[in-house]
This record gives sequence, C-alpha cells and structure tokens, in this order.
Amino acid sequence: MTASAPRYMARFRCIAEACEDTCCAGLTVPISESRWSLLRQKVAGTPDEARVAALISPNPDGATGQQAGILGKRADGHCAFLDEAKLCSLQRLYGEAVLPDGCSVFPRVLTRWGTQVEMAGSLACPETARLCLLAEDALVREHVPEEHALRPQVARQVAAGDDAWTAHADTVREAMLRLLNRREAPFAARLYALGRMALDLGDFYFPGTTAFASADADRLARILREYDSPDTLASLSAQLEALELPGGPWAGICGAVLRSREAAVSSPRFLSLMNAVRASYGGVDTPPDQAWELHAARRSTLESLHGERVHQYFLHHALNHVLRHPFTEAESLLNAVFLLVLRASVVRWVLLGHPAVVALLEAPGAPVAALDAAAVEAFQIVAKHVEQAPTFLDFARGLAGEGPETFARLLILVKGL
Repeated sequence: MTASAPRYMARFRCIAEACEDTCCAGLTVPISESRWSLLRQKVAGTPDEARVAALISPNPDGATGQQAGILGKRADGHCAFLDEAKLCSLQRLYGEAVLPDGCSVFPRVLTRWGTQVEMAGSLACPETARLCLLAEDALVREHVPEEHALRPQVARQVAAGDDAWTAHADTVREAMLRLLNRREAPFAARLYALGRMALDLGDFYFPGTTAFASADADRLARILREYDSPDTLASLSAQLEALELPGGPWAGICGAVLRSREAAVSSPRFLSLMNAVRASYGGVDTPPDQAWELHAARRSTLESLHGERVHQYFLHHALNHVLRHPFTEAESLLNAVFLLVLRASVVRWVLLGHPAVVALLEAPGAPVAALDAAAVEAFQIVAKHVEQAPTFLDFARGLAGEGPETFARLLILVKGL
C-alpha cells in the first residue's frame, strides 16, 4: 500500500498531556464489534473488566458493526477512560490495538482514491492546526511511510470510477487545488472563481452522472483549462472587486452559526472564546450592520499589519478542506464550495473578534507569535465544535439553496471574506 499526505501530517506527533485541549472530550465515540470484543478479552480478569462492562454500552440507535458500542462520558463531557494525566488509561495498559478506530486514527483523516490512500488532518486538534497553519510548506503533498496511515482499512472509498462523478473527481479536485494556489489574485477572488467553475460544471457534472460521452469529457477538460487561464482569473477578480454588497447579512450569518452552537456545546474553552468574540462586536443585541463595520475596520487594519500571514492561514485552511472533505460527498460541486466558504467565513469572524487579535490591532508592535496563537485557537475551536456538527451542516444545506441561488448566496459569503 502507498500513502500520501500534506507535509504537516507527515510531521505530526501527538503531544498528549502537553496539549492545551484534549480530543477525549465533547465527542461521541463509537467502537466496533471487533475492537470491543478484543478489549473485553484484554481486560478479562483485571480490575478494568467491570469498568469496561459498565462504561461501554450498546449503541442506542441499534447500530452494529463499526458503530456497535458507545464509550461513556464523565459529567464534564470527557471520556470515562481519560486519566488524571490527560492520557487514555486503556491505551496505557492494553495498547493501541484496543482503541476504537476514531481514537486510534484521530486527527488523521484517511481517504482512498482508487488504490491510493491519502492522509489529511482534522484541525480540531491544536497540534494539527499549528502545523497546518503556521508552516509555509505545510500543504506540500508527499509520500509517507505506510505505518503513518494508521488502520488504512478504515479509509473511506471516494473515487470508485464507476460513473462520471467519481471517475473524474480527482481531475476536478486537482483543478480546485491549482486555482486556490493562484497567489496572483486575492484569496476571495480565488474562492469566487472556484464557485464560478463549479456553476459552469454543474449542469452536466453532478452525483449520479452516467459515464461521459467523449463530448462531455472534452467539455469538462475545456472548462478546467479555462479556469487555469490567468486572463480568466484576472477578469473574475475584477468582477468581484466591482461588486458592492452589504456586509450586514454576512455578519448575521456568522453570528447565528455561533449562537446556535453555544446552546449545544459545554466546552469551557469554546464558550469562553465565543463570549469574548461576541462582546468584542458589541454584544448579542448589536445590529449586524454595526458588527460588520467593526469587523471590516479590523480586517483592513490586520491586512496592513500582517496581511500575508493571515492569507497563509486561510489558504492552508482551504487547501486542507479540499483534501480533508472530498467534494464527492456533497450534493454538488457548488455546494461543496459553498460549505468551504461558509466555514472560512465563520472562522474569519471568530479570528477578528478574538481578544488577542483585538489587542494586537491596538498595539501594532505586538509580535506575530501572538497572532499565530490566536489563529490556532480560533481555527481549532471552530473545527472541533462547529464545522462537523450535524446542526451546522443542516444549516449550511438550508442556507445554500440550489443552483444559481447557491451561487448568489456564495457571493455574500465571499465578499465578507
């Protein structure tokens, strides 16, 4: 088996008890029948036998196989098997093999494209977020040793190649990555171009599309070539620059997403940061237009002070998103782009409301390390508590709408960025 990964994941090593957060909190963790059985064998006759029996229960949804059991949680939301040193007591005593797949693999995300296994990372892990956002070469893809792709058998299969949607997925994805990397244009313009490309492809390239006739394959190749053209990107960049849209709706969307998650998340880190961000924009009763004015002023100042550094954060976030979230899982390519832009918008709102960033803007001589630390916290907390939440994904689908409507709403989000 061969595996590939962006360079930051090849560098990743869990920092365990030194981590400012723990992946063993706030998540519902399933365990497969086979891992559960192995764990019961390992603890048989030990003091942990009764604990395992009491703290792992059958899935209340009646699922079997990979989702057969659910690990119990403490009252504070942490895994019941997490010890006082913030380490897994099961792994420490019985080895990695007894862990559920999610615990073993996280923050790695494994995807199989044909015969190739790819390893990306979840930014819900602080160390992964640091490595991804802060190193200039973090998203360079390279081959990694086979053992780095833990449990490759659990990798999701994306490109089976039995229809046009999956058969051409890797070609389309590479075009998306090339477009995002076109640094001669502003980042928002690249996202706008990505949306336009998805719209142009959408009437003949979508889930369930039967195998292409040669004319459709030629059309796909022609459109992708068009978006590789410097003239196309320059023209779209000028269009976006000339477009005037109010920022209040963008601010309202970001605020609504975060308020909905506050009601569902108990993490003190998340709630503390959200309270600080909301206060920095004037509080819960501040009209969206007024909050937008604050945000826009901060965005302009931060651009003048540390524009390139901030561009790197969001470019790496976007590139990682394309690698980590295969667009083939979306209702359409345009919907996949919409979700990318919505996630970027929410984290942009959080970053510009982060108290450390607000303080930095008031003291321009502050070291860039303070900005880096705030960025890692903002991206990581949003990734962990917002980006993958079913309620957020449902909200995103409803907000996106369909077809041209999706593109119109995408414009609002892009202009906010």
